[in-house]
Amino acid sequence: MNDDTFVPRRSTPPLTAVLGVVVPLPEPWAQLFVDWRGKVGDPQANVVPPHVTLLPPTEVPVADRAAISAHLAEVARAHPSFDMHLAGTGTFSPVSDVVFVAVARGIGNCELLANDVRQGPLARTLSFPYHPHVTVAHDVPADMLELAYSGLADLSAEFRVEHFTEFEQTPGGAWAIAREYPLTGPPR
Repeated sequence: MNDDTFVPRRSTPPLTAVLGVVVPLPEPWAQLFVDWRGKVGDPQANVVPPHVTLLPPTEVPVADRAAISAHLAEVARAHPSFDMHLAGTGTFSPVSDVVFVAVARGIGNCELLANDVRQGPLARTLSFPYHPHVTVAHDVPADMLELAYSGLADLSAEFRVEHFTEFEQTPGGAWAIAREYPLTGPPR
């Protein structure tokens, strides 16, 4: 008699994955944003690394991952590295209760990158017009939105962007680095 009751079963691999493509923030700025999100009680403080979004969370077929990687590598080869300056705060209120730090320099670079990323296997429309920014407070009470807005109003952070990053959402909801793509395109 063959009893396989205790034989471990393999689970079926997922058919889709959730990806995001971002410009990650370098240190010491990344930790500053994590600390601020935690200070205002943002539930995403330790789950979502500080970034400027190029492609918002997007569900893709796992079977398309090779084509997506090739597409992102091609986009990175077409764009040069650039300087980014984050300065001052803003809000999307009343449309959305979000406080962010604004991209003061590098907006055009982000717009061009985001547009190219959202082509081919990652083609999608957006719910809102693209606006590069770094979120510092979301899903928090009004007084905490105000604290983030006023507390970071004088922030000025400058750094060189030399790559963008593809993240994949884990089953627990956190984001893990899938791959980094160096920006190696000719200067514009």
